[in-house]
Amino acid sequence: MRGSSMVLRLLLFLTGLLRATEPAPRCETGQETLGQCQTVQKAKCVDISLSSCTDVAYTQTMYPNFLDQKSREVIEYSSEYILISVLHNLLQGECNPDLRLLGCSVLAPQCEKDKVIKPCRHVCENLKKNCLPAFDAIDMAWPYFLDCDRFFAGEEEGCFDPLAKLRGEVEIEEDLPSDLPATFIQFKHHSYAQMVSTLKKTASRCSHIATTYSIGRSFEGKDLFVIEFSTKPGHHELLKPEFKYIGNMHGNEVVGKELLIYLAQYLCSEYLLGNPRIQTLINNTRIHLLPSLNPDGYELAAEEGAGYNGWVIGRQTAQNLDLNRNFPDLTSEAYRRAGIRGARLDHIPIPQSYWWGKVAPETKAVMKWLRSIPFVLSASLHGGELVVTYPYDYSRHPLEEKEFSPTPDEKMFKMLAKAYADAHPVISDRSEFRCGGNFVKRGGIINGAEWYSFTGGMADFNYLHTNCFEVTVEVGCEKFPLEEELFTIWHENRDALLNYMEMVHRGIKGIVSDKFGNPIKNARISVRGIQHDVTTAADGDYWRLLPPGTYIISAQAAGYSRVMKRVTLPTKMKRAGRVDFVLRPVEVWPNKLLRRPMEDMHDQYDPLELFDPHAQPGTQGGSPQPREKPWWWSYFSSLDLHKPLWLLKQH
Repeated sequence: MRGSSMVLRLLLFLTGLLRATEPAPRCETGQETLGQCQTVQKAKCVDISLSSCTDVAYTQTMYPNFLDQKSREVIEYSSEYILISVLHNLLQGECNPDLRLLGCSVLAPQCEKDKVIKPCRHVCENLKKNCLPAFDAIDMAWPYFLDCDRFFAGEEEGCFDPLAKLRGEVEIEEDLPSDLPATFIQFKHHSYAQMVSTLKKTASRCSHIATTYSIGRSFEGKDLFVIEFSTKPGHHELLKPEFKYIGNMHGNEVVGKELLIYLAQYLCSEYLLGNPRIQTLINNTRIHLLPSLNPDGYELAAEEGAGYNGWVIGRQTAQNLDLNRNFPDLTSEAYRRAGIRGARLDHIPIPQSYWWGKVAPETKAVMKWLRSIPFVLSASLHGGELVVTYPYDYSRHPLEEKEFSPTPDEKMFKMLAKAYADAHPVISDRSEFRCGGNFVKRGGIINGAEWYSFTGGMADFNYLHTNCFEVTVEVGCEKFPLEEELFTIWHENRDALLNYMEMVHRGIKGIVSDKFGNPIKNARISVRGIQHDVTTAADGDYWRLLPPGTYIISAQAAGYSRVMKRVTLPTKMKRAGRVDFVLRPVEVWPNKLLRRPMEDMHDQYDPLELFDPHAQPGTQGGSPQPREKPWWWSYFSSLDLHKPLWLLKQH
């Protein structure tokens, strides 16, 4: 027995010795004291279950994340997650959903094959550059977890673009035969991603005369893509007029969007094939096509499907705003000024009160676009009728729903509207028993306010705030036609679209300079008898649309004497006449000019650039009152111990 006891003791000793040499199991913090220590398994990819991150371009993530947040519950109660969930409200749509998706790429990073992939640094840097002013406007610091150096990686390290889905780059398109002719156009309804892809492919195919760019973002963050055609894409050229078409302003009116996608492909193909009309047009004009101003509304309308001709679903933006009622009402101010001697009905500034209301990011994008490029002529393509309307769209007497309300350029606007209508085989058809038959006796055109009056329209704003003349083309009685109808609609509108673009070359053009040949910016070009001036661009060049006739044209600028010329434009003249002006400096402006208000001179304080969308009425432009915490701090009131002090700027 004694020997057996010794052997047993020896075995127990050796067993303990072996156990002592085994690696200790890894324990989570706090498990040691509970006696529940278990071996921790290697982290694996799990499905994303964060409600604010369900629309990312990937499906799986991994915990802990880059902020060492170990579970979905921890993330959902964090100040970082609350911030990305409310940013679209704080910034009123600015930079969203881009910022939310960027935040999701840190809080719920992409996981593939049980390996986490960092988001790309260049995406973060570009977004920070564009969006930092929006944070500054609400007195908020840039979030620490969007530190581009700390949580993001370079492309050489193998990163992913968290905004790829937003740019329409991940939707798989149907394969088309490789032997299609160069002139092939697919007459179909394009989703947002398909539209972006088609525009980019077209610009790539004609890269020497075309490029794409974005004028801004929709409320839901989609780029408002433009394709441009010119001999020097991306640049304004001296004396070359700027033209634009805008489609899909109302999301459920889709024909204009498709027409501009087809037009882009047609211009590219025909230029390459040597079509003299298209080559002449592009060689002498800078053309901008914006197929969809309201891509968010289009998505709602598309859910109903083609053939649905409703008047409500998808018409407005994601903010429930009608873009063609969202521009500043400058027409009322023009009517007020009309009876004032010496007052001008052009370049009317935006009233401060306008900014107190809700301004769509799509609207602001267009207004900034108009400020950045000296557009001469434009048309907005709508649907629901077959007619061309022209300003004013708001009647002289607000209570009159249908009242003829002409601009000082009534003759020119009628000429522009007829240029489109007369080239359209259906609009020019004299039958009253068809779509648009109500306008046959008017030649297929009508003054907008005489059809029906509304305020806040884009066409009136173009005319009264900039040099640009814009008409509205109702391209068909069906707002969302079936795909089999699109081929016919294109052929009905193709020549009209081209004919209208060529009208940008009517009237006169020229350069205003001093005696040394230096260009004079913002000089006024006046036409006797027409109470509406245009101004020169940065290079001193100008364009003044005019119908045939004899005119007294004058040029004037601050600090220079006025120069006048008599000009005759023959009836058959289809190219702009060249009329240059050389102004001589004067020591003192004539009293007559000193008394005249120069509405075109924007104040150094530009409300469009400095607009704070969260300022309360009456505080615009004033000095902010001191306060302990900014207004947005209340969004984080539910957090007791982890309030985001990192969002507070240190003054």
